[in-house]
Amino acid sequence: MSSVFSKIIKGEIPAYKIAEDEHFFAFLDISPLAKGHTLVVPKQETDYIFDIEDEQHKALWNFAKKVAGALKKAVPCKRIGIAVIGLEVPHAHIHLIPMNKVSDMNFASPKLSFPASEMEEVAQKIRAELR
Repeated sequence: MSSVFSKIIKGEIPAYKIAEDEHFFAFLDISPLAKGHTLVVPKQETDYIFDIEDEQHKALWNFAKKVAGALKKAVPCKRIGIAVIGLEVPHAHIHLIPMNKVSDMNFASPKLSFPASEMEEVAQKIRAELR
């Protein structure tokens, strides 16, 4: 059965896409901890990030690094925090979260909600920084 992330990658579920290449896909989290909270996923559905083949694993982190650089330029913050939890969706993914304090990375915090227009605006800003 396809994960929700595989359905997003295939275009079966809409998403605020940030970046894509042959192997990876990045999009805004629809239940973010902060404005610009982005998920980076391999297109090959793998449940556990450490089950990804070594070269693909390195490439995933390189892709995430590029997206994080654009995110930091587009969304004012001190750092881009990263998290790999992997329990909520059985498809390996990296959370990239703009943060100004440690508590910005607390996954127990209430999730934020932004209007679609604001989500698209931040996605456009991040995409513009990737060029």
